[in-house]
Amino acid sequence: MTYLIYTAAALAEIAGCFSFWAWWRLEKSPLWLLPGLASLAFFAFLLSLVETDAAGRAYAAYGGIYIVASLGWLWLVEGARPDRWDLAGAALCIVGASVILLAPRGA
Repeated sequence: MTYLIYTAAALAEIAGCFSFWAWWRLEKSPLWLLPGLASLAFFAFLLSLVETDAAGRAYAAYGGIYIVASLGWLWLVEGARPDRWDLAGAALCIVGASVILLAPRGA
């Protein structure tokens, strides 16, 4: 369930950040900021649902999922295919996130 929450949070964060990108860099209407702000608030709410004893640990593990989701956005929304270095880096990040999430605490 945690990975599902992280995936939803990543999509919400990326969409929210992209709304600012679109407004600022792509010269879209400032109205793009309204759903972007809502999306960023939803992202923060979703991260609060992760079962962990420390917020910082939840955020650290989320980072790996965010990186993979960002590369998916790059490919599916922006039309730029990730290269082998992107994929290798993302794989390393997923391994790191999994270590943080799955480590036997207190062992």
